[in-house]
Amino acid sequence: MPDKPDYLFDFAVRHSWHRISRMYNQKAAEHEMTMSIGFILMNVDKAGTPSTALGPKMGMEPTSLSRTLKTMEERGLIYRQEVDHDKRKVLIFLTLEGIEKRKMVKNFVLGFNDRILAKIPKSKMKIFFEVIEKVDLMIEEDFKNS
Repeated sequence: MPDKPDYLFDFAVRHSWHRISRMYNQKAAEHEMTMSIGFILMNVDKAGTPSTALGPKMGMEPTSLSRTLKTMEERGLIYRQEVDHDKRKVLIFLTLEGIEKRKMVKNFVLGFNDRILAKIPKSKMKIFFEVIEKVDLMIEEDFKNS
């Protein structure tokens, strides 16, 4: 870790995520997609996924999620299906094209993760995930206490 006093935990996480995000968006743009579309493709189950479950799963605001789902539907990547004729309950499914794009996204994401795992020992990765989990729990506690 650098000796700079301004090298804070949140700076390191944000800096790394920004670079990962740029890499994902650059790759997605080659296929006329965005990183958000890719993440949604990865999170839709074969049996359908409630649209209300996607936002919290991905950390997306409802407005952004709605706009992205509309774009995906217009591009033929997903379709919506009402549950038991209740317009309030909607499941999202992938179309055949959505399934193909999902395979491509999955291969890229897994390839990136494989490259990380090839360079960082499992013992260090275990510590990394333990630290991230503790930070996440700490933030959750802060939200509950505020």
